Amino acid sequence: MTGEEPRAPRTLRILLAKAGLDGHDRGVHVISSALRDAGMEVIYTGLRQTPQTIVTAALQEDVDAIGLSVLSGAHMTQFPKVLECMREQGMDDVLLFGGGIIPGKDRETLEALGVGRLFGPGTPLQDIVSYLESTLGEARDESIHG
Repeated sequence: MTGEEPRAPRTLRILLAKAGLDGHDRGVHVISSALRDAGMEVIYTGLRQTPQTIVTAALQEDVDAIGLSVLSGAHMTQFPKVLECMREQGMDDVLLFGGGIIPGKDRETLEALGVGRLFGPGTPLQDIVSYLESTLGEARDESIHG
């Protein structure tokens, strides 16, 4: 024993955002509540954000992940733009995941670009919580041990 007290696990910080002209935010509010109930800290940027404002907020809030909700059909524009802004800011250690009505072929394309898991309507909330806990668990472990 070194006499050091073990540090408590760092709370996962998740930024949720609605990009572009998409004005449907009921689902993102439900997901926000589920993540908070699971012990995560959630920052919701609100409606009609640009990729730049989303990434700026994520930098300022020092988040572990950005969750982008797109129901407007603009997923093939918004996700790549957010990824580009993240890469410009050196945010390689931040997960971009999301959801919305995204066809399978588009999901494959976005995942190939570097987007994490994409959740569709009706996904059980625990699936989203479990995905974030398992995917971001390494970041949490590093904050404890390093």
